[in-house]
Amino acid sequence: MTAQELIDSIDEQACLERLIDLVQRKSYTETDEERALAEHVHKIVQTLGMSSELQPVEKERVNTIATLKGTGGGSSLLFNGHLDTNPATSGWTVDPWGGFMDDEFIYGIGVSNMKAGDCAYLCAVETLVKAGAKLKGDVILSFVVGELQGGIGTVRMIEQGTRADYFINSEPTDLQALTLHAGAFSYEIQLRGSTRHVSKRHEACDALAAAAALVPRINGITFSGVANEQHRAINRGHVGAIRAGLGEEFHEWRPPQVADHAKLLGTCRYGPSQSVESVLADLRQMLDALELEFPGLVSTVGSHDVRKDKPQMPPFEVSGDSRIVKVMNKAFEQVHGASQPTGAIMPPAFFGTDAAHLSAAGMQGIVCGPGGEFNTMPDERVRKSQYLNCVRMYIVAICEICELL
Repeated sequence: MTAQELIDSIDEQACLERLIDLVQRKSYTETDEERALAEHVHKIVQTLGMSSELQPVEKERVNTIATLKGTGGGSSLLFNGHLDTNPATSGWTVDPWGGFMDDEFIYGIGVSNMKAGDCAYLCAVETLVKAGAKLKGDVILSFVVGELQGGIGTVRMIEQGTRADYFINSEPTDLQALTLHAGAFSYEIQLRGSTRHVSKRHEACDALAAAAALVPRINGITFSGVANEQHRAINRGHVGAIRAGLGEEFHEWRPPQVADHAKLLGTCRYGPSQSVESVLADLRQMLDALELEFPGLVSTVGSHDVRKDKPQMPPFEVSGDSRIVKVMNKAFEQVHGASQPTGAIMPPAFFGTDAAHLSAAGMQGIVCGPGGEFNTMPDERVRKSQYLNCVRMYIVAICEICELL
């Protein structure tokens, strides 16, 4: 049996139905439905004869960790993806949980981020099992929760000893090989000025005006300390929320007064040669300059993730010459008949992914999965052809890394 014979044996309709089933199961992050989906996947992998556990994360939250045991002597390969999704927003023209499929796409909230990736490696292993294929090395399927809380599911998985020689994180890259992505963390900035009635605005220190001046500066920032232009290219600051008003409660009922308090929440993306500490120092320097422009202004900046007790996602980087990258390049070429785009691919290079936690734990891996083109938007969808090609690529990768007998 060869990898190509396994590819030829894929039941495409069954793969599509697997993905529709996952999409139809609502799994907003930190909800009971998130656990219900983990339990559902746990039952599926058990029917395939795989060993599986519901691994504790926090409170009632669990990961599903399944293993297809090899005969021994081969390298192990871990697939990693999250089951939790963002909420559905306004603007949808189809039911976000309907599992609607047309000639080209499968639609649904979380189908790109990232149930198509989860299902691609599930269906790859299911194809091997049904064909009776044997491997030397173990294949581990990790279906984690809490990626949207800084990767807490993967962090807990690593703490409990789950390891492999290589990993593939299936976040959506449109099947491109992502070898570098930014570190990600959320920050919180507090501004305090002094209020006056609008008639005496010239005597006030306007926290709202200071916040408004700050937004374009943060959105346009490049952080210090980059080692090379690739690292600089994945620098990005962003303000995602802003609030201003009177007092620490941000009273809004008295708009004739100058706002004396403002709060900004946002995210920063930085390279492997930088750090959370260096980025916060750059923001602090920017705030020092702002205080000079707005006499009387007092500002603070800190990590919003730490305040919310969330893990922070470090940057991820793997050499283009590493084995796992070469294996995925080969898999792409075998399936598509073309060379795989590889490197700091934009926009995925601005993602934060669990690949960073896995790499920090000493595993060599890559980020490569289906979806991305229509990611995190109304009518989120994935091309059926791309999803099925991902299943094929994962089969090739498993046969290469784990050594097909």
